[in-house]
Amino acid sequence: MINVLLADDQHLVRAGFRSLLRRDKQIQVVGEASTGDEAVRTARSLRPDVILMDIRMPGLDGISATREILAFAPDTRVIILTTFETDEYVFAALAAGASGFLTKEVSPDGLRQAVRVVAAGDALLSPSVTRRVVGQFAHRPAAAPNGNRLAVLTEREREVVRLVATGLSNDDIARELVISPLTAKTHITRAIAKLGVRDRVQLVIIAFEEGLAGQ
Repeated sequence: MINVLLADDQHLVRAGFRSLLRRDKQIQVVGEASTGDEAVRTARSLRPDVILMDIRMPGLDGISATREILAFAPDTRVIILTTFETDEYVFAALAAGASGFLTKEVSPDGLRQAVRVVAAGDALLSPSVTRRVVGQFAHRPAAAPNGNRLAVLTEREREVVRLVATGLSNDDIARELVISPLTAKTHITRAIAKLGVRDRVQLVIIAFEEGLAGQ
């Protein structure tokens, strides 16, 4: 069972999410919060697996709440839900450690799938956000390498990480390297473990910081 906390300042939004998630027998809503501060307190008490977090709430905003929650509950996965699909929010959410970023226009099936995906330890971004994140990184000056963090990876793992940083899916990577999607996923999982990061979004960040992307 996946335990979910809903954090949104609008009661009707929370009620809608609760109703949609209830249709999945593997998901249960264990708590709700209407402010960022309440989300932090409730997360500390309930330790949910996944939090659906609004960005704009009274008091502590969703991004700051995410940062505080992950400081004491690093295994909790946070999906940022918002109507504002802007670069400012995307990068702030990723920097805070969010595992997903979806607009509130996501379909009911898409919402439930998002919860399942991040609960399983993967990262999830809506396709439009993914394209813009990758595009924004591509137009930024390359950061100075921070040590040889990629030395722990095999040559094939480095190649897979480079392709992840271009925005390719597992299926796309499999076709590019003439391997199976399962093998591509295995390489990504091993790279995540070796680099000590949370998910493939952070793989993208490291790839750009270490100058691997764009090679």
